[in-house]
Parts: sequence; structure tokens; C-alpha cells
Amino acid sequence: MIIRSNPSSAEQVIRAWLIIIGFMVYAMILIGGATRLTDSGLSITEWAPIRGMVPPFGAEGWAAEFDKYRQTTEFQQQNYNMSLGEFQYIYWWEWGHRLFGRLIGLVAVSGLIFFVVKRWLNRRWLIRLGLLITLGGLQGVIGWWMVASGIGETARLDVAPYRLMTHFGLALLIIGITAWYWMDLAPGPRAMVRPVSRIGVWTAYGLLGLVGLQMLTGALVAGLDAGRSYTDWPLMAGEFFPTPYYEADLGARSLFEGRAATQFNHRILAYGLWTAALLGAVVHRRSGVSRISVWFAGLVSAQAVLGIITLLHTAPLELALMHQGLGVLVLLAAVRLAWSSRQVSEIRPAA
Repeated sequence: MIIRSNPSSAEQVIRAWLIIIGFMVYAMILIGGATRLTDSGLSITEWAPIRGMVPPFGAEGWAAEFDKYRQTTEFQQQNYNMSLGEFQYIYWWEWGHRLFGRLIGLVAVSGLIFFVVKRWLNRRWLIRLGLLITLGGLQGVIGWWMVASGIGETARLDVAPYRLMTHFGLALLIIGITAWYWMDLAPGPRAMVRPVSRIGVWTAYGLLGLVGLQMLTGALVAGLDAGRSYTDWPLMAGEFFPTPYYEADLGARSLFEGRAATQFNHRILAYGLWTAALLGAVVHRRSGVSRISVWFAGLVSAQAVLGIITLLHTAPLELALMHQGLGVLVLLAAVRLAWSSRQVSEIRPAA
């Protein structure tokens, strides 16, 4: 991969750069979650990549920004009694969210330029890292596309749940790819020697897909505040299958825009993922990824319990962020399991 006399040193630097990006994206996901949970996402009504780095100064600057926010549907229908001080609180959350996104972009682009100048990358890795940075740039565009759904004459009270799901899903894809690349650059031979069967490999990939799908359904729940609509468990308003699952005014969109439907789907898929993770540990028990699979099943179990606790407490900020943060760790564990399963499946015992 590396075009230089000491490739291991270059790989160490690139891996360090990837781990920094990974931690920053993880922090960005948590900051984004806090921004959503504090209803701060619509406080900045313009997309100004350069000028937006400078916050408002003085009474006149803050009054101008507050006046722009007053034009939003969210203010007119929900926050019409908001004071300037309360507006400043949500403004700083959104401003910090956007600024941190720019910082990630700076670290990513400057790192890639440095590697190119040092001639450390071959064609394959230049394309791979270029793709990663392109996805990061696309994330900024999708972030504004999401915010735009809550601004304008046809705006919603909150951002569109589909767009929130897309924004969150792309963040998960970016951190997953970052982790995969980091593992691809791991030094030395693979330590695991017991091969994984084809069924085991497909099981690992299936679990990764289930985790991704489950987190996307969670984004819909979050976008609709559905987690605060039904706060009993294991039933929903005393029913296993909620009566308003299908809402006539929404029709088929109930699956994606109905609070009852999205929360029920998230719950059922969680039960399925929990069961699949435990079964996966059994499938992998005699392979080189058995320990990873057990850790994954343990994280899924912890996430399921935390999800129930968060629900019963009406999704307060602290618990909701813990649930989201642990969910990302579950995803990374699934990425590790899938990557390791593929690696070990290529190993064959010596004759």
C-alpha cells in the first residue's frame, strides 16, 4: 500500500489519523444527538460555510439572528414565548455542532493532502480515503438539506424524520468505513487461526446489517419524538400491538411517520437483533471470532436494557445520549465482527 522505504511507519501515521477522525465523528454524533434533544437544530436558519464560522456579536447581531429564528414554524407554533437568553442557549448548540463538523473536515482534508505530498498512498488507497472525505463533505450538504425542511413557507415544526434518518445513517456509514480502513492497516499477521465457516461469515454480515437497520429505525423514532409517546413496557399503552399503528391520514406513511408504528417497529427489531446476537455467539463459538461475537452479544444486551430504561424514564437527555452512544459502539463491534470473520475465513489450517 505505502510507497516509501519504511511502510510500517507510514501505516502507523495513517492509522493514527483514522482513529482521530473516528473519535471526532463519534463525538459529532453525540453532539448532534444533544442538538436534536435540546431542539436546537433550527436555531441557525442559513447555511454559510465560511461566514457561519463567526457567531453573532453584540446586541444588534443577536437581535438579527433571533429575528430570523422568529420566522420559523418552530418558533411561531412552539417557542413563541422564548426569550433571547433561551434562544442563545439553543443557538450555541447548533453553532458548536456546525463548527465541529468543519473541524473534522479540516483534519480529514489536511491529513489526506499530507499523505499525498509524502507519496504514501497508492492508487487504491487514494481512492478509498478520497471516498471517505467525499462522504464527509456530502454529510454537510445533507445536514443543511435536513435543516431546510424546518425552514421556509412549507416548513415543518421539526426537521423531516426521513432527512434526519439519512443524516444519521451517513454518519454511521462514515464511522463504520473509518473503522474498517483502520483495521485493514493493522500491522503484522492475523493472530486468529481457527477459520470461520461460510455460515459464520454471512451471520456476521447479517448482524451488521441488522444493527444498521435498527439504528435507522431509531433515528425515525427520535425524529418524531416517538420515544416519549409510549413510555410503558413491554406493552404500548397497555397493548402489545398499538391500535393507532396504522393512521388513516398517513396511510402507508404510518410506517415511517407514525409515532406508534415507528416505536413498535423499533422495539420488535430490537428483540430480533438481541436474539440474533445471542444465536450468533453460538454460531461463532468454535471459530477465531468467538470472543468478538460474545462481546458483541454482550453489548447488544446492554443496549437493549438501556433502551428499556431510557423509555421508562421518558428519554431524558442524559439517558438518550447514552443510548445513542452505546448504539454506535454496538455498530463498531458489528463492523469488527464482520471484518474479522472475513479475515479468518481466508485462513486454512496447515496440512
